[in-house]
Amino acid sequence: MNKKIWYPLLAVFTLLSAWAHFYTSIQPLQFGTACLSLLIWAALLGKATESVAHYAGERIGGFLNATFGNAAELIIAIFLVKEGLFDMVKASITGSIIGNLLLVLGLSMFMGGVKYKTQNFNPVLAGHNASLMMLAVIALFVPAAFLTDPQRVTAEEDITVSVIIAVALILAYILWLIFSLITHRNELGASIDGMVDGIEDKEHAIWSKRGSILVLVISTTFVAIQSEWLVHSVQSVAHALGWTEMFVGAFLIAIIGNAAEHSAAIFLAMKNRMGAAVEIAIGSSLQIALFVAPMLVFVSLLFNRPMDLVFTNYEVAAVAVSAFIASSVSRDGSTNWYEGTLLLLVYVILGTVFFIV
Repeated sequence: MNKKIWYPLLAVFTLLSAWAHFYTSIQPLQFGTACLSLLIWAALLGKATESVAHYAGERIGGFLNATFGNAAELIIAIFLVKEGLFDMVKASITGSIIGNLLLVLGLSMFMGGVKYKTQNFNPVLAGHNASLMMLAVIALFVPAAFLTDPQRVTAEEDITVSVIIAVALILAYILWLIFSLITHRNELGASIDGMVDGIEDKEHAIWSKRGSILVLVISTTFVAIQSEWLVHSVQSVAHALGWTEMFVGAFLIAIIGNAAEHSAAIFLAMKNRMGAAVEIAIGSSLQIALFVAPMLVFVSLLFNRPMDLVFTNYEVAAVAVSAFIASSVSRDGSTNWYEGTLLLLVYVILGTVFFIV
């Protein structure tokens, strides 16, 4: 999108959202305008991150794209935790994980596969990603299996175990960053898709290095503002529409929060840069599961509203199914449009079930 089009769109939707938030009491209108404004700011956030990636290199760029792409999701979740909406928080975490593994990765494989018969990426990295996804599934499964009996586990013990698991997951994520970006950088592909770090397509970067960082900071700030306004009205809108908190969190909020990754990964796949697309989609899911979710446990303690890591059986099953099929289709390091279709079909199946329950 041309830069000249960005600014009028941002101004119109931001002012409209502000007007609805401060000068009306119609919560569906507040929710709708906040969603539209958040989508535009999240898209700009994705563009800014992509521009920064031109200067940082492909591996670091993929990490930055996943990190700042998850900024909207994290900020929304923090405000949900502050309001004590833990069920919606956990649903949004679940939705973000399955959304990236099934919707984002599936669309990337499909759109890239329509244009290119087969697309390849580093199979060694794919294997490590599969192992980390299994760790995420285990971390969700164990509390759901062992901490659901109130007669055997007290609320204090529940929180204590959740904190220990949260520390273990964050440690695993930090060690993964050290392993993948430092000690085994070359083995995992120092430059994704065979491109040279830090010089590929610099002349096509949307903004200068300083401009990219400035836009990144500004867009993250406005994503935070719009996220707070969105959370202010989301519960009443869910009740008015008859939607469960699980469906709203797992699909509606997750899709809005992940808008940046959606666009970036798909466009990269269509440029035959499937390695970078996989880095964003799967890397984002791993970041949510291994860093964002456990960090929210500590954030909840700051608000004096402790949140545990005990997810429902539905949520654990959804993450497990998503991790299983995503690992299955990506472990060999090659993709095509049919594998992308399989991921999208699983996403439709899970969406239907979440809407019903």
